[in-house]
Amino acid sequence: MTKRRLPKPSELREILRPKPFVLDPTERRLGRAHTIPDLRTIARLRTPRAVFDYTDGAAELEDSLRRARQAFRRVEFHPNVLRGVADVDTSTTVLGKRSALPFAFAPTGFTRVMHHEGERAVAHVAQREGIPVSLSTMGTTSIEDVAAAAPEARKWFQLYVWRDRGAGLDLMRRAHESGFDTLLLTVDTPVGGARMRDVRNGLTIPPTLTPRTFLDGAMHPAWWFNLLTTEPLQFASLSSWGGTVAELINHMFDPALNFDDLAWVRENWPGKLVVKGIQNADDARDVVKHGADAVLLSNHGGRQLDRAPTPLELLPPTLDAVNGDAEVWLDTGILSGGDIVAAIAQGATTCLVGRAYLYGLMAGGERGVQRCVDILRTEIVRTMQLLGVRTIDALRPSHATLR
Repeated sequence: MTKRRLPKPSELREILRPKPFVLDPTERRLGRAHTIPDLRTIARLRTPRAVFDYTDGAAELEDSLRRARQAFRRVEFHPNVLRGVADVDTSTTVLGKRSALPFAFAPTGFTRVMHHEGERAVAHVAQREGIPVSLSTMGTTSIEDVAAAAPEARKWFQLYVWRDRGAGLDLMRRAHESGFDTLLLTVDTPVGGARMRDVRNGLTIPPTLTPRTFLDGAMHPAWWFNLLTTEPLQFASLSSWGGTVAELINHMFDPALNFDDLAWVRENWPGKLVVKGIQNADDARDVVKHGADAVLLSNHGGRQLDRAPTPLELLPPTLDAVNGDAEVWLDTGILSGGDIVAAIAQGATTCLVGRAYLYGLMAGGERGVQRCVDILRTEIVRTMQLLGVRTIDALRPSHATLR
């Protein structure tokens, strides 16, 4: 028979200790986020459906995005033991400069649609964390304002080649004069992808009040209040637009873009040049021959051509094709620090994350972006320690294979 007794009050006090109540609602929300999918769940509750779907969605059946995420899920790690991993160094060198973490913030359009703090919040976190931040041509904060918000951050500018070449020249000049040291030339948007969630939601940029959006707004009053009481939402690098994203791309960007245009950009941009949107090894080799310092394997987050190649699977043949003449970067489908470690092990120099930090931005503004970085850093460090790896440079393909 088990002998029983009544617990002493002192024993109960040790067990029944309620968690301190956090008064700040943003801190309370973010305290529940332990993974990027947790941030995504909070973001979905905090923003109107059309805004969340613009961030979360992809083109057509969304197979490109799904495949990219599935590729990371198929990674099998192969750890070494007894390697002494009490101290782990997550820093790496990207185009000749050190980054405190092996990832950068990707360029994202309409960022102030997700949260009124927008690109400035992202730049603040990048400066604080010592990682690069990218500003999109389709951003909602100007080149100069981002530069002023984070003067010490490493800043990259993403460029689309417009039908109006003079506008492109002006953007490159402004970016260079504002201290942006790298240009990301996006080449996978000759026309806009069919982003069906945006079509079905009737999303326009900026959002317009229709009966449907008004009803949705009633469920998200804080988002609408912030939108309507802060600086007007508009494109910082182009004139206002009242249509969908795909319509804007088709109207503004040049589908005749070719290698001559790449040479034109290379001639007119004095800093480092990265070609973004490479989806086969031959193209990677060719853009390097035309002066690219790095290639970014990307299917635009699955938002352009559905059933496009998966960047992680494209990485090994691209490395062979480039043969050390340029860095190879990667984006799309990254939702954890383990994903980043896997890509670096497979040979990527760095990764760009987009949706991950936008989920954080929607969940809690600048503090949400910071929470995203904290989560990814924790996961990167833990994954490296469990692999028995102390530095980013020590990661090898043998540490992470695709099953």
